Amino acid sequence: MQRVMALLFLIAAAGPLQADIYKCVSPGGDVLFTSDPVEAKQKKCTQITVTPNVVSPPPPGGAATNRGREAQPSPGSFPKVAPQVQQQRDNDRKRILETELINEQKNLQDAKRELAEQENIRLGSERNAQRMLDRLEPYQKKVKLHEDNVANLKREMSNMR
Repeated sequence: MQRVMALLFLIAAAGPLQADIYKCVSPGGDVLFTSDPVEAKQKKCTQITVTPNVVSPPPPGGAATNRGREAQPSPGSFPKVAPQVQQQRDNDRKRILETELINEQKNLQDAKRELAEQENIRLGSERNAQRMLDRLEPYQKKVKLHEDNVANLKREMSNMR
């Protein structure tokens, strides 16, 4: 019962969802907008019509909800790409990804080598292990970054047609 009363109170407190809007122009040319009908009548304002900006929801079964289901046919006015052009685009994309993968693998090897070199160096100022760990942290982050990049590129290549 309390929930029903609270809901009724909220509905009553919300008030009208739409209000009339009036445009008033002063003798000096200043423009004033108001939703008060009494003030609008006193200043001889004109009521303006505002159409709400409403975005309709996507149609059911659209691209966002269509994962794992049958593909919906494209509308007749949708631009088509010739199969040869699409094949060339796919080949270019594959070539670019392969080049990026080779570069990232090289960067990963370099980062691992730098990390190994730094791990073998012990500075005199590093009397406790935490200072050494702090010095090695950027090198470890660099290795992790390149490992992630390699994994992402391999995943992207496996998703290709």
